[in-house]
Amino acid sequence: MGHLRTTPDGNSGEAVGAPAHGATVAHIVERLRDDILAHRLSPGERLIECDLTARFAVSRGPVREALRRLAAEGLIEHEPNRGAVVRRLSQREIKELFQIRVEMESLAARLAAEAAEPQERARFAEEIEMIFDEAPRLVCDYLRENAAFHEAIMRLAGNRQLRDLSMRLHLPLIMAQVGDALTVEVLRTSVREHRAIAEAILAQDPAAAAAAMRAHLERAAAFALARGAAMPGEGSKA
Repeated sequence: MGHLRTTPDGNSGEAVGAPAHGATVAHIVERLRDDILAHRLSPGERLIECDLTARFAVSRGPVREALRRLAAEGLIEHEPNRGAVVRRLSQREIKELFQIRVEMESLAARLAAEAAEPQERARFAEEIEMIFDEAPRLVCDYLRENAAFHEAIMRLAGNRQLRDLSMRLHLPLIMAQVGDALTVEVLRTSVREHRAIAEAILAQDPAAAAAAMRAHLERAAAFALARGAAMPGEGSKA
């Protein structure tokens, strides 16, 4: 795998406008997390300390702490002789995470549709307005939109324990892992499914919202597993 990539505008440095010392680690974590979830850093790609110290204009201490936090989030892992790399989920991990996620997010969609507070429902409608945009999506933009959409549903559902559990299941990481296979038609299908879920929630139809979410995630699971099986060396992983 290659070294850390430059940002989309071609600039790899982060020194300009860098945060104060106390915010340095959080800043590094946020930028690297965004790079991973937007597929700017690929599964298995190395995160080399000297590259990161140069990029963020910091010493090794903040970089190592940022990598430790990202590892705790499950976004990166440490491999012998390679150091920190972007985590690559196995077929079994993807299958098991989706099995749990389908049930949790179907419940969240049901609870969101049952939410009665007008202000919260209005906020939800504003937060998901982007899914009704007819413009074609770039993959990196879709991945951000997808994460924001699912997060908005969790927020409207109003169950903090469910939201916290959901955040640990790495659906954005799964989607980033298959990002290079997200064709225009795949993105269109996903956006249509998002709209069906949203419309059921806004219509306050809990059964329809839960069913639409289940269908959406079951299709996403099948897509992710098929993509993983097609990658060299991945199909046989447990």
